[in-house]
Amino acid sequence: MASGALERIRTEVLDLTEAERAELAHGLIASLDEPGESGVEDAWDHEILRRISLIDSGQAKLLDREEFRLKMRTRYMNQQ
Repeated sequence: MASGALERIRTEVLDLTEAERAELAHGLIASLDEPGESGVEDAWDHEILRRISLIDSGQAKLLDREEFRLKMRTRYMNQQ
């Protein structure tokens, strides 16, 4: 059962804009995560920049949504 404080906060949060609620939700979920390993965030930042570079240079093969959906469906059906 929710406490009075929780109900009060929930009511106030629902009065926020969608963007404000999304930002709050993101922060709350992040607060539940365990502390990350040292260097993991930097490694992901580096990987993201590497992938963007591949896309910008034309070296990456991109899939449109429909092609991706069909590939995933095929992969899923083959695992059955």
